[in-house]
Amino acid sequence: MGGISNRMKEIKRRRHRRKTVTKLQSKLTKATTSEKQVIAEKLRKLTPGCEDLIVQLGIEDGKA
Repeated sequence: MGGISNRMKEIKRRRHRRKTVTKLQSKLTKATTSEKQVIAEKLRKLTPGCEDLIVQLGIEDGKA
């Protein structure tokens, strides 16, 4: 039997997203405008709630 339950998979994904978003936030302080666009694209690929997060971080106006 065994294996990992769906709940544990989702918890693992959430923890990974949180860790990655934290790293991207620290890079954002020294980022240029073009680097901010790259970070915004990475956030869009990473998380479903990306547009709210992008606006909250002040990367861009939230419109793709």
